[in-house]
Amino acid sequence: MTYTNAPKEFVRSDSQKMIAGVCGGVAEYFEIDPNLVRVLAVIGAFVSAGTVALVYLAAWMLMPQR
Repeated sequence: MTYTNAPKEFVRSDSQKMIAGVCGGVAEYFEIDPNLVRVLAVIGAFVSAGTVALVYLAAWMLMPQR
């Protein structure tokens, strides 16, 4: 039995890019609206006292660009 479904890539987006493409890449990976991910990231940055912003910066450096 052969499967043709290739695994999804977890990469920064070129088409859904506002700053670095991290939120767009997450949205493409989970097949949700990129604006929802952006709003959740901003809210999370305020609620977590900047921890989500640090995670965003780390993802910017670690996630490959498509």
